[in-house]
Amino acid sequence: MRSSLILLLGLAALGGCDRQSEPAPQANVAAEGVQPEQFTGTLEISGRGTPMPKDAFTAPDGSEVTLEKFRGKAVLVNLWATWCGPCIKEMPALDALAKREEGRLKVLTISQDSKGKEVVAPWFEKNRFDKLEAYLDPENRLGLNYASGMLPTTVLYDAEGKEVWRVIGGMDWNGPRANTLLAETLGKDAKGAATPRRPFTPSG
Repeated sequence: MRSSLILLLGLAALGGCDRQSEPAPQANVAAEGVQPEQFTGTLEISGRGTPMPKDAFTAPDGSEVTLEKFRGKAVLVNLWATWCGPCIKEMPALDALAKREEGRLKVLTISQDSKGKEVVAPWFEKNRFDKLEAYLDPENRLGLNYASGMLPTTVLYDAEGKEVWRVIGGMDWNGPRANTLLAETLGKDAKGAATPRRPFTPSG
């Protein structure tokens, strides 16, 4: 109850999208013109230690997969939609993160668009990311599991498939805040250098 109340009160400030509405798809990323510092997603650690959900979603090749397939290294699950402005604004930074941490972190961008491939495939074709791929969840199975009520919702899992934290709302995934949040799981310090694992201290 307390968590739900916080999310409702913070709806405007987060710059996120209410999952109950699905307007027309947004323009391409380059047209958005939003500065990274405008992302004000909220960190939640109440689910830390929770195993990956077993809900199936659709891989880019059309096969059904679950998050279990990606266990073995850290996984960042980003739920988004083409109609959600804050979602598409953070996509370039997620792509850069996926490229920078390839080998240590798998970034999964999983669309919650009800029309699935029909709208997601042309959007990906237009934006031509280096590393991000078009995973689909048109029935919102993962969205219902996470029950944040907001997009984007981004969840980090460690190599054992346990939740570390989640961010509700947009995030600059190239910024110092994101780097600090990822540091423990990826075994780096806040500047990106390798470092021994240390206790997690949430911030933000």
